[in-house]
Amino acid sequence: MMIKNIFNKIPRKQAKAAENQDRASFSKAEAALRSSSVSASQSSSWSGTAPNGAYGGIQQSLDPKADGIPRPTPYEALPGFNDVPSSERQNLFLRKLSMCCVVFDFTDPTKNSKEKDIKRQTLVEIVDYVASPNGKFNEIVMQEIIRMVSINLFRTLFTQPRETKVLQSFDVEEEEPLIDPSWPHLHIVYECLLKFVISPETDAKLAKRYIDHSFIKKFLDLFDSEDPREREYLKTILHRIYGKFMVHRPFIRKAVNNIFFRFIFETEKHSGIAELLEILGSIINGFALPLKEEHKLFLVRALIPLHKPKSLSLYHQQLTYCITQFVEKDCKLADTVIRGLLKYWPVQSSTKEVMFLGEIEEVLESTQPSEFQRCMVPLFRRIARCLRSSHFQVAERALLLWNNDHVVNLIKQNRKAILPIIFHSLEKNAGSHWNQAVQSLTLNVRKMFSDADPQLFADCLHKFQQDEAHEQEMKSKREATWKRLEEMATLKASNT
Repeated sequence: MMIKNIFNKIPRKQAKAAENQDRASFSKAEAALRSSSVSASQSSSWSGTAPNGAYGGIQQSLDPKADGIPRPTPYEALPGFNDVPSSERQNLFLRKLSMCCVVFDFTDPTKNSKEKDIKRQTLVEIVDYVASPNGKFNEIVMQEIIRMVSINLFRTLFTQPRETKVLQSFDVEEEEPLIDPSWPHLHIVYECLLKFVISPETDAKLAKRYIDHSFIKKFLDLFDSEDPREREYLKTILHRIYGKFMVHRPFIRKAVNNIFFRFIFETEKHSGIAELLEILGSIINGFALPLKEEHKLFLVRALIPLHKPKSLSLYHQQLTYCITQFVEKDCKLADTVIRGLLKYWPVQSSTKEVMFLGEIEEVLESTQPSEFQRCMVPLFRRIARCLRSSHFQVAERALLLWNNDHVVNLIKQNRKAILPIIFHSLEKNAGSHWNQAVQSLTLNVRKMFSDADPQLFADCLHKFQQDEAHEQEMKSKREATWKRLEEMATLKASNT
């Protein structure tokens, strides 16, 4: 039995020797990475959570002083970068990254407060290291940075629960911004990612292997965060990623397009539409001319339908900027945009009508006369209805179009087609609108047309008077008919 035990030990010693020999062939960075991953995973067993397999699957360490009984390893601060030789700083950096892969529970402020402070300080040191010139980041460092960022950022978003009934009647403009309790750590992780992306030490050709389509898709999902501070970081970082990683640009545009489709046609709820549109405004501004067909399709299929949701006011300013950028780059798109706005014109919301009129004015400022003529008839039929709106803000905003010199020039050049369309509304407003400001603006517009073309104005006035006389005649006939019917009904009832 003793001899058997001796022989059984021989292969194990040989295997151990071979393993030590193999380990000696690895670089110091890889050895440090492996050891740091183990230590971080050991600490994760009691102080926080992490994805399975993130630290080699080790959850607890063995304390030799406790006869092999599993004990959690303390979550302790590592030395500062200035406390170690420069040759060891990269290894220490990798250890700190693995240490920060532990995710703490912030729903309970009193839980693991010491460990949270240690992690926060470690994250600050990581940001300083990434921002300082330390030579080009190698693949191991890039992989670990993205791994740490992914573990901390890609999570189930913190939301404030509300009853469905409350949601339906809730005014999103008055909603208090939601504050994520884990923000003390999250914002430093975002800062780390930002510094990494903009760093001259980051080689885009290598980094694209880790900032890949999967990473970008998960990153875009975070735009639905209800915390405005997080969305601001996301906006800045995504814009930098778009600028640095040219190979990912088509995928980013397509992914944003899909977010818009889901928002418009399915959920009508997303917190980050304004931020995404703000990024797109900058992207559209950089489009080369002539515009590609895919960009025009994006305008027609995504941007114009974004006028449909009820929450338009939350992102209308950014949307208008994107729309006008397209028209400025290609004036032939003005007709497409204006007809698209008319298609989604609100019929129940006066607030949205005012926004639409403001956007129409901005689009018209970039519209050439030839394009204006293609859409002016349906456009001014809608403006005529707005002029006689009983809501004074709608009527007033429509009349303020005549304060824009470029719009006035377009109207004057085509007054023979436009004035007959809107003359009825102008006369009705001037004579009977309840709001004094609307009446005053209407009189100014009437005078403008009268001075520009007295004969046309007189012809329109004559036709208006004829129409009014005819309408009055028809009204009298209807009243007489009803009166005869009433008399006949009364007579029949009395005979019965």
